[in-house]
Amino acid sequence: MINKIKKTKGKVVVAMSGGVDSSVVAALLKQQGYEVIGVFMQFWYPTGGTYSENRCCSLESYKEVREVARLLDIPVYKVNFGRKFKQQIVDGFLAEYKKGRTPNPCVACNKFIKFDLLFQYAQTVFDADYLATGHYARIKKIAGRYQLRRPKDRNKDQTYFLYNLKQSQLKHLLFPLADLNKNQVRVLAKKLKLPIHAKPDSQEICFVGHSHYGFLRRYLKLKSGKIIDEKGRTLGEHQGLPLYTLGQRAGLRLSGGPWYVIGFQRNKNQLTVSKNSDSVKLLNQKIFFKSANWLDGIVKLPLSCRAQVRYHSQPLACVIKKSGSKLSAEFSTAPHAAAAGQSIVFYNGQRLLGGGIIG
Repeated sequence: MINKIKKTKGKVVVAMSGGVDSSVVAALLKQQGYEVIGVFMQFWYPTGGTYSENRCCSLESYKEVREVARLLDIPVYKVNFGRKFKQQIVDGFLAEYKKGRTPNPCVACNKFIKFDLLFQYAQTVFDADYLATGHYARIKKIAGRYQLRRPKDRNKDQTYFLYNLKQSQLKHLLFPLADLNKNQVRVLAKKLKLPIHAKPDSQEICFVGHSHYGFLRRYLKLKSGKIIDEKGRTLGEHQGLPLYTLGQRAGLRLSGGPWYVIGFQRNKNQLTVSKNSDSVKLLNQKIFFKSANWLDGIVKLPLSCRAQVRYHSQPLACVIKKSGSKLSAEFSTAPHAAAAGQSIVFYNGQRLLGGGIIG
């Protein structure tokens, strides 16, 4: 049973991972007068594996969270979301690769786990006014509506992963790192004597362990086949089409390169490569997308804006149109290696408009 105490600026649940960002978020919010409750989410790890294989929720990370909570004098609770995480994120990730698509599990995790499951948990279990995370993003309220905007630190900008948020969620979210860069966050952590101030950032997908390819080999039935060039000449052998994505150049094991993946002949189980990196664009100037979400509810089409097809890709000018029962984004300059399954995310200047899934 959680004891209720008198509220100050409001009760806020902080998603704490053991990293620098979420730890500083908890510290900042306590300094600002909020009643802070830390929640550590335990996710899935492979059968026969160890708890530490998922870097987002290892035993070491939980110990680090508990130590930070002790130093900040805040309560922290551990919640097991393993079953839902496996169903929504891991199974979806594998299913997309099996279909020859390139999923982004971080987008799905933010949608289904952090801002759905955890969001509901914070409200129903803790009666929290807010949920706070270590995302680098900015929320701005204008004329009674909430906007999501890019943060000060463009190198850490995580708005790309947050396009599924809704107005009903935005009004209860706090992103305290909006006006800080990563170096400032580390300096703050050090001043607060938090032991994780120098902890490196996690760069890879949390649940795949040490090898993305190894994870796919473990869970998918892969069949080797020919690697061919644009003229159909055999150059080598691939290890299974789900291991490759458009634009990839590493791991092809071909001499005389660099070579780039430019296509898949799935009916023949063949991988097509080229030495010409421009071939990766495939003149794909019209991209269809589905599962669209608009942060402001609806948009008037056609709409001129800019779009990103990868996390760190350059936003390119496009026009969003309705194409029959589908939506499309039409570009004057084709995006680099836009692959089915990836997210396409739309911006108007610093403001995130929404996004969808390519394909």
